[in-house]
Amino acid sequence: MLGIIELLGVVTFAFSGVIEAHRRGMDLVGIFAIAFVTAFGGGTLRDLLLDRTPLLWVAEPGYVLLTLAIAFLGTLALRSGFFYINESSIILPDALGLGLFSAVGTAFTLQMGLSPVIGVFMGVVSATFGGVIRDVACNEVPVIFRRGQLYATCAFLASLVFWALQAAGADYGLAVSASILVAASLRLWAVKNDVHLPI
Repeated sequence: MLGIIELLGVVTFAFSGVIEAHRRGMDLVGIFAIAFVTAFGGGTLRDLLLDRTPLLWVAEPGYVLLTLAIAFLGTLALRSGFFYINESSIILPDALGLGLFSAVGTAFTLQMGLSPVIGVFMGVVSATFGGVIRDVACNEVPVIFRRGQLYATCAFLASLVFWALQAAGADYGLAVSASILVAASLRLWAVKNDVHLPI
């Protein structure tokens, strides 16, 4: 199940990277690079910190080919005018990826027998640092470092929900689904209502 969730997370974050890179007017190489770092940046940092090797995309090169296909097909679809994109187009795939990787990062860490504090922290790292690398590569201050709508907070709460439900003995699928729902719905709500943390 974790593998399926991670695959979905890779797809959604890769597509959000394609949208952002296309919006910036990048060529196919740039679009693939942004899709790749968005999809794998957070998970790679998590695995390096936890000393989990080989890295997912190294062990499973099919993920690299999948990201390349998403970049190519996404570029064709966007440039054909079939999809209309603007600054808000990235919000939905980004929110879904946020929820998926919050659950995966926390689950992988807890499976290693590490503390819940580290589990929740790694859930946030998995969910947010691909976006950090994407924003830096696109010459923007990363979303989680500027005063904007809730972002890292969504990942934190989603990871916390996953851990709490697992600790309470809830079904694994329920814990994952709840984590995804919390992160994605909270992020979309925060964007719609312009909710941010106080200074």
